[in-house]
Amino acid sequence: MTIPFDALAALLSRELALNIWPFFRIAGVMMVAPVFGARLVPVRVRLALSVALTVVLAPVLPTAAQAFEPSLASGLVLVQELLVGVAMGFCLQMIFDALIIAGQTIAMGMGLGFATMVDPQRGVSVPVIGQFFVILGMLIFLALGGHLATLRLIADSFELLPLGEPFPIGSVWLLISWGSEMFAGAVRIALPAATALLVVNIAFGVMSRAAPTLNLFAVGLPAGLLLGFLILMVSIDNLTFLMMDLLTSALTTITQMLGA
Repeated sequence: MTIPFDALAALLSRELALNIWPFFRIAGVMMVAPVFGARLVPVRVRLALSVALTVVLAPVLPTAAQAFEPSLASGLVLVQELLVGVAMGFCLQMIFDALIIAGQTIAMGMGLGFATMVDPQRGVSVPVIGQFFVILGMLIFLALGGHLATLRLIADSFELLPLGEPFPIGSVWLLISWGSEMFAGAVRIALPAATALLVVNIAFGVMSRAAPTLNLFAVGLPAGLLLGFLILMVSIDNLTFLMMDLLTSALTTITQMLGA
């Protein structure tokens, strides 16, 4: 029994429509989301994961059974779905940007601003303290189930913002305002160590005025390094709670952004 060409073309068009729309949104998240979008994850692995998630989610999504046709309107819908996924992953990625900013602030106070290493998340050089925070943050992110929350958020996003629906204009402002949370989170992480290092620098400044012959480079730098590492050791326990707050805030912002 042979299937007519028109019926086969209609079937393939329908299956393509049911899979290509969610694929672009899922691929957008996989490109920039933490852990999934890291530079150390090969592109083929991210692509395979996007295809696997599409195959799993497409049959249960509230999608309209519209035929996919190569047209300008279809191309705009695909671009929008890609941008929606990128926006979702970008909100989560800013949690790790807060860690890098906090680490850079502490490293400058300790005198380790010149010590840099390559960040596997982005492939750029960052201070070693920032990289230390990123590694710890990634482990905490996995321990808190952030990767599972990301997958759940992808599935829920199709209910909050159905495929083909225009992206709310008010969501752009929510995405921009979330950037302030990144800097606020960085300040909360770096504040204990930065405050202690500031007090140390002020103390050595007073000592240099009282004893001009004192070699600050020989005394101040080791003291700043020692105190900085002690403060990091004492305050590192709070990083889990701060990461939990940032992750909860990011997921809430994304949910509001999609449902605005």
